[in-house]
Amino acid sequence: MTTSTCQELRQQSDEEIAAFINSFDTVLTDCDGVLWFGLNPILGSSDVINLFRELGKKVYYVTNNSTKHRRDFLKKCIDLKFGGTQDEVLGTAYLAAWYLKSRNFEGKVYMIGESGLAQELDDVGIEHIGLGPDLPPKEPFSAHVAVDIVKELDPDVNCVIVAFDFNISYPKIIKAINYLEKPGVIFLASNTDERFPMSPYALPGTGSIVASVTVPAERDPVILGKPNTFFFEAVRQRCPNVEPQRTLMIGDRANTDILLGKNCNLKTLQVGGGVHKLSDIRRWEKSACPKENRLVADYYLDSLGDLLPLMQRVRHLLK
Repeated sequence: MTTSTCQELRQQSDEEIAAFINSFDTVLTDCDGVLWFGLNPILGSSDVINLFRELGKKVYYVTNNSTKHRRDFLKKCIDLKFGGTQDEVLGTAYLAAWYLKSRNFEGKVYMIGESGLAQELDDVGIEHIGLGPDLPPKEPFSAHVAVDIVKELDPDVNCVIVAFDFNISYPKIIKAINYLEKPGVIFLASNTDERFPMSPYALPGTGSIVASVTVPAERDPVILGKPNTFFFEAVRQRCPNVEPQRTLMIGDRANTDILLGKNCNLKTLQVGGGVHKLSDIRRWEKSACPKENRLVADYYLDSLGDLLPLMQRVRHLLK
């Protein structure tokens, strides 16, 4: 039986709440499901983020969303009253570009992804192909048709990046796996999220696209997004003084956000407005499976906005 337990912040004493707030200097927060749903901010969430800053805490927006450039994320943060700077925004499109640039990558990238990924690659001077629709030929499928697609491969491609792509198609998968046949070609994936948090609808996430390439390629990619430690390494690259033991990870998805915190020895706060709920946490606490035990966050709130009245109540105790 696991000893992992999750504390509900609303049930804590003023002294315990103040001790929690005083225990971290840096905040990493997921976005969709924590700060907003779609185009709508979650009530009170921007006030909490801004109060963190008033208390001298550094805030980073960390998202597995690869579809947007950092400046587009920042615009949304500003429009929805969260504030911030571009250096405080970390998405998987940026991480892909940074990964290649930091390794002095040469050649072209074949990308399955959206314009945000293409723009981040452009920013670091890396050539790419694959953006936009790549529709199947009109004639019925046959091996001959598939071979014609493979004949179009660019010999300068030395990396394949798979991210979310609304235009995913069979020709794109064929090209990706055949580029990966070449020895030494780097294989990156933005993330493996199963679904988007759009309850009550079931919307397949990037993980379904990544699987469509990894299975036939018979290769595993370097996964850049949460819960992999590379994400936190990027934060520390920007701010070397960030201390894991004084960093809080806030998220709504346990197997990405909270697990990132566990993998990097961060404090963790799960909010219940998105993918996982308090009932999931209580079930994981009792589980005999170590992997499920690691999904248990340190703290829980129904919504990030619920932290605002708690912080205001103990403001006189905060450092």
